Amino acid sequence: MIMAKKMQTMDGNQAAAYASYAFTEVAGIYPITPSSPMAEYTDEWASRGMKNIFGVPVKLVEMQSEAGAAGSVHGSLQAGALTTTYTASQGLLLKIPNMYKIAGELLPGVIHVSARALSAQALSIFGDHQDIYAARQTGFAMLATNSVQEVMDLAGVAHLTAIKTRVPFMHFFDGFRTSHEIQKVEVMDYEVFKSLVDYEAIQAFRDRALNPEHPVTRGTAQNDDIYFQAREAQNKFYDAVPDVTAHYMAEISKVTGRDYKPFNYYGAADAERIIVAMGSVCEAAEEVIDYLNAKGEKVGMVKVHLYRPFSEKYFFDVFPKSVKRIAVLDRTKEPGSLGEPLLLDVKSLFYGKENAPLIVGGRYGLSSKDTTPAQIVAVFDNLKAEQPKDLFTVGIVDDVTFTSLEVGAPVVVSDPSTKACLFYGLGADGTVGANKNSIKIIGDKTDLYAQGYFAYDSKKSGGVTRSHLRFGKNPIKSTYLVSTPNFVACSVPAYLNQYDMTSGLREGGKFLLNCVWDKEEALQRIPNNVKRDIARANGKLYIINATKLAHDIGLGQRTNTIMQSAFFKLAEIIPFEDAQQYMKDYAKKSYAKKGDDIVQLNYQAIDIGASGLVEIEVDPAWKDLKVEAKVEEAKDCSCSSCDCSAVEKFVEKIAKPVNAIKGYDLPVSAFNGYEDGTFENGTSAFEKRGVAVDVPLWDSTKCIQCNQCSYVCPHAVIRPFLVSEEEKAASPVAFDTLKAMGKGLDGLTYRIQVSPLDCVGCGSCVNVCPAPGKAITMQPIAMSMDAEEDKKADYLFNKVEYRSNLMSIDTVKGSQFAQPLFEFHGACPGCGETPYLKAITQLFGDRMMVANATGCSSIYSGSAPATPYTTNSCGEGPSWASSLFEDNAEFGMGMHVAVEALRDRIQTVMEANLDTVSEEMATLFKEWIANRKYSAKTREIRDILVPMLEKTDAAYAKEILELKQYLVKKSQWIIGGDGWAYDIGYGGLDHVLASSEDVNIIVLDTEVYSNTGGQASKSTPTAAVAKFAAAGKSVKKKDLAAIAMSYGHIYVAQVSMGANQQQYLKAIKEAEAHQGPSIIIAYAPCINHGIKKGMSKSQTEMKLATECGYWPLFRYNPSLEAIGKNPLVIDSKEPKWEQYDEYLLGETRYLTLSKSNPEHAKELFAENKFEAQRRWRQYKRLAAMDFSEENRAAE
Repeated sequence: MIMAKKMQTMDGNQAAAYASYAFTEVAGIYPITPSSPMAEYTDEWASRGMKNIFGVPVKLVEMQSEAGAAGSVHGSLQAGALTTTYTASQGLLLKIPNMYKIAGELLPGVIHVSARALSAQALSIFGDHQDIYAARQTGFAMLATNSVQEVMDLAGVAHLTAIKTRVPFMHFFDGFRTSHEIQKVEVMDYEVFKSLVDYEAIQAFRDRALNPEHPVTRGTAQNDDIYFQAREAQNKFYDAVPDVTAHYMAEISKVTGRDYKPFNYYGAADAERIIVAMGSVCEAAEEVIDYLNAKGEKVGMVKVHLYRPFSEKYFFDVFPKSVKRIAVLDRTKEPGSLGEPLLLDVKSLFYGKENAPLIVGGRYGLSSKDTTPAQIVAVFDNLKAEQPKDLFTVGIVDDVTFTSLEVGAPVVVSDPSTKACLFYGLGADGTVGANKNSIKIIGDKTDLYAQGYFAYDSKKSGGVTRSHLRFGKNPIKSTYLVSTPNFVACSVPAYLNQYDMTSGLREGGKFLLNCVWDKEEALQRIPNNVKRDIARANGKLYIINATKLAHDIGLGQRTNTIMQSAFFKLAEIIPFEDAQQYMKDYAKKSYAKKGDDIVQLNYQAIDIGASGLVEIEVDPAWKDLKVEAKVEEAKDCSCSSCDCSAVEKFVEKIAKPVNAIKGYDLPVSAFNGYEDGTFENGTSAFEKRGVAVDVPLWDSTKCIQCNQCSYVCPHAVIRPFLVSEEEKAASPVAFDTLKAMGKGLDGLTYRIQVSPLDCVGCGSCVNVCPAPGKAITMQPIAMSMDAEEDKKADYLFNKVEYRSNLMSIDTVKGSQFAQPLFEFHGACPGCGETPYLKAITQLFGDRMMVANATGCSSIYSGSAPATPYTTNSCGEGPSWASSLFEDNAEFGMGMHVAVEALRDRIQTVMEANLDTVSEEMATLFKEWIANRKYSAKTREIRDILVPMLEKTDAAYAKEILELKQYLVKKSQWIIGGDGWAYDIGYGGLDHVLASSEDVNIIVLDTEVYSNTGGQASKSTPTAAVAKFAAAGKSVKKKDLAAIAMSYGHIYVAQVSMGANQQQYLKAIKEAEAHQGPSIIIAYAPCINHGIKKGMSKSQTEMKLATECGYWPLFRYNPSLEAIGKNPLVIDSKEPKWEQYDEYLLGETRYLTLSKSNPEHAKELFAENKFEAQRRWRQYKRLAAMDFSEENRAAE
């Protein structure tokens, strides 16, 4: 029977979590994008007491890694609990060894995978099928779903079939395109699952479980005599899977009225050309098939659901006998193979069969690359050709190996009654969150179907976001980006000159712009192309000063709710008064955890949002406006005589198109020379995004020349300069300076310069400025631009010498005259991590090598095409690479060992030739050998030695010159967050620390997995609410510093820049000088903490954390022990424990618990404080110990 429809608006992750929760007794989890929300929903529901079909909440365990999660799943299954996990990409690969075991032991586990690209030449968080294909050999059955509705309907089939057949299942759907696409779907009733599950099979599973009441031995070591036979003994279990799957699909079909089979056919019954595919592309292909068949063509598609075991029987059950040509689409790339996996499977089905159709295959949509109807038309058109192209690509232009199909003009195949909307926002301004609420309001409160998909760049915040929304009376199959919107909203006026937002505007469409301009100024500033597009569409133009309204209310720069209110007023989808109430309901749901005051502020925004709308009359004459192309310097960056630098060529060919959201159109040839993923350093300096509303302006009359503003700036946009008279006179723009304060600075003047177009407006500089009345204030960016601060910055940053040799670089003031070699990255405004990294580059950047763990720090450090690590005037700078998440310590150690191995070779050559070279050369060789561990000395020797070696033809000189880049001692840094250092990478970190290698580790400790959205790590303290710790973490924070100190030979420091700026400089200087491993644990406030004061006060938060005892400061230097001194020095004062609660309750991560469960919060807060007090007392005890007997100097 058809079940009563219960409709709800949700994304694919929520649908998978909902279906899987029903069958799950234990979930072993670990966060990874884009699968983390499945585990987060499971944790949240379990914390609220939601029951599975067995009448109990799910028991959820967060592990230290994906491999650990797989191990816990394996153990849980062996003990007799139905167990589930959720993963993607590298996480799935880490599970593979356990997957073989789980399958080999016929355990009915289920893995739900939001399929994602793998790290190859680069990391990508976006979706394709590389990961699931890489696990297809493990013995897991594999079930594909193609839409959010299919996830809801069929995710349960994976569990049902696994239970009945004993074969574990991997259920997968497209990462982002399905996992994060919001759709209105029909929700499966748990009663259906209860009626279908095989309880006898569950009992048999329990009876087979490991238990001392009926003991067995499992997991033996088998030899050459029986292993083979034992593998083949399992065939019958796999043979049963297709029929059982088909049975359960048929039962689900009866309940839902939607037809499901291991393979489904869609299209003309007499089709001659078909495609075979799986995943979200099938939805868009259905639209195209309807469009082509309506024109008289005969086309269709076989949709794959049961990918493993791949059933010939069920494939041919639906395969039309009329088919003459097949195109198999694979969302993956397997270099060197004869074809991608699905293509080879389909070809093998027809091998040896009479009248077999012609079969070709191709690749599409890697890393969520948009797959449009026009591309699918191109695939069908290719099949029309006399000799269709095989092993093709579609959706890119391959002008190197010429695999790509030519794609024709865009075609409109979607339901014409569906409305499409496009919103351009700024990362972390709330636009995406507001649009998710809008989708849910329309989906849940009306009869309309709704779809939402959100496109991001990978900047942490401050990047461009695009919300693609559709609404219609029929289910929406358009699994591709909106290109012809009825409504466009732009939250950032700077985007007007950066992105094409209006060329696809539909007839009668509306454009809404948030800006600080009045009507007249808006008419002056809105570019001609926007005016022309609106006029040609006979559209309407509106402006709203949401920035001012948000500021006046107290929402700061979060304009999202105001823009949402304006959207509902203009879109006319539901009565505005109803929409206002719904918005308030959803705002309460979204922001209740952040406090009642935030909820009330959003209520105000909803009430006044639409009142700020101003319509600008569209002049019909705009249709004929001339649109001038942007004037760029003529640069032939491909010619041999071009004088552009490599960086400039890269920016012109790759960075600029990508930053203009035109990277989709770049041909393969654009990456000639960059095939291995290498990008030029310093490209972020060319972005000049101009996304800040307010930027710092320097008041020279109040400045005390302390340079603290520069020291704390997360993005290196504010810098002090010592300027000569000649440099000042040569500036194209006049600027004010002060007499420079300090010895040896005669003839130089001082200036603080801000780069307004690189600033993200966090205000950290203003917050720390100690000058009476503040020498730095936040002012509208227009004021800064009118004062030509951008031109001043361009001159000072690039043409004026960084005079870091005139003052001690060991001081806060002196260090800031050094050029930061880490600048203008994509981290959040006010980021607590990046000032630490910037300072390291100022001290050691010219000889620095970096291994970076996956996480926030890898994303803001290397997010294509922006590369914030840059070079000095000599072309030197940090060399940076990121491997994976779990292996970073080993990766960095490998770099160091390689460099030292090559330096050993230099030493061998020198030693072998000491008797044959000149006395002067021999002296230099001996000096280098004696001082090879010291950077300054090796640089000094290098500068003398290399010119001498270049003057001789001797073999030894040639050999040393081939290795001359290794003469200077390198500074090896290993960078990562607490998720890496405390959890997934801890085993490797511990091993590297236990070595004697001279590597420096900095842990940017936010106490959560920041990059994946704020999940708990072993760094998360007691009582903190985080994802995977929805009820507050019950176990105390791991003391990584104490563990490291226990070795005795490791330099260890715990630092907090806002608490003691000088102590951090001391720590990095001592760590780098230490001959052996060092680790610095740096407290980093994060947007995930929900700091009530705001991220502009992140340095203040650091200070309070130390003052109250939450984050004590210390340095442990083993070299002190060798002279009989205690190696542990505490750098912070006796804590003011009375401020402890003030600190905790100033952050949402703690405050939330006090609201949701006050009694429990009280207990955990007390425990948190006691743990901090005990930790402080322990450090004091250690720092008071007598080490005089350890004095080796006295021996």
